[in-house]
Amino acid sequence: MSDALPDRLCASPKSPYYDEALLERGVGIRFNGAEKTNVEEYCVSEGWIRVAVGKTVDRHGDAMTIKLKGTVEPFLKDAPKTSE
Repeated sequence: MSDALPDRLCASPKSPYYDEALLERGVGIRFNGAEKTNVEEYCVSEGWIRVAVGKTVDRHGDAMTIKLKGTVEPFLKDAPKTSE
């Protein structure tokens, strides 16, 4: 499998942007320079992430999320880090 990450990825199996194999490898997100651990979905080209809001859920049992706009940098957690 290549180390190229998709432009958009979602953690919900109900989404068309869900990729189980990629999520098992471990995808991390840097948002505006800070690493985020509660990201439900991201889109690099549009510059946004969706993060869970506490433990609240909607009527379908899915986590309530808010959309934050900024610089999105996805990375693989198992990939070796390169020094720059």
